[in-house]
Amino acid sequence: MNDVKERLVNGLIKENPTFVLMLGMCPTLAVTTSAINGLGMGLTTMVVLALSNAFISLLRNIIPDKVRIPAFIVIIASFVTMVELLLEGFIPSLYDALGIYIPLIVVNCIILGRAEAYASKNPVISSLFDGIGMGLGFSFALTCIGAVRELIGAGTLFGFTVMPDSYVPATIFIMAPGAFFVLAVLTAIQNKIKIAGEKKGKDMSKIQSGCGSDCMNCKDTACNKRIYDEKGEGKANG
Repeated sequence: MNDVKERLVNGLIKENPTFVLMLGMCPTLAVTTSAINGLGMGLTTMVVLALSNAFISLLRNIIPDKVRIPAFIVIIASFVTMVELLLEGFIPSLYDALGIYIPLIVVNCIILGRAEAYASKNPVISSLFDGIGMGLGFSFALTCIGAVRELIGAGTLFGFTVMPDSYVPATIFIMAPGAFFVLAVLTAIQNKIKIAGEKKGKDMSKIQSGCGSDCMNCKDTACNKRIYDEKGEGKANG
């Protein structure tokens, strides 16, 4: 139970894919024209992430190390296809709104990254909740960004008018430049938090960097559970 809670908190707060690790920027910028689009994209990604994590963990001792990346992609693509067909059949409005970004979930670095860094080395239940936690963190981030853009750019929130009739929407926020404006403000806030934390002596290295280390040459077994021989070649540890 503690491990499940830790995985959920990790994805939502400690290693939030968007606010902390700065991953998945393409869908973050493209589909967050409204809060409902952001929530839909986030939850769709969460379903694929959780299922692919669990399935990859289940096969972690069967998939040969040399072909693990192609195998991961095939597994992820299978779940993306299933989710895409379900959206097209049951939620066509969301399917039309997300468009090409649904099949592009296959190459989302969040999903492939969790498969390689966590699911391929850990038990099924932990991997499942790692995917759920990361997916919830991604959903939260996209919904927040979409809500800000929709509120300022259209005067609505989840499709409901919340601003007075006298409000003049800044429509640029629901256009492409608006995504960069919101992301710039987000980055500025992160920088402020990071600088303030560093001044207090806190370790803020994860913000905007993932881990702040050279992953290829990393020898921290608590980070990626790999050991290195004298030639620097990595071998899976369990």
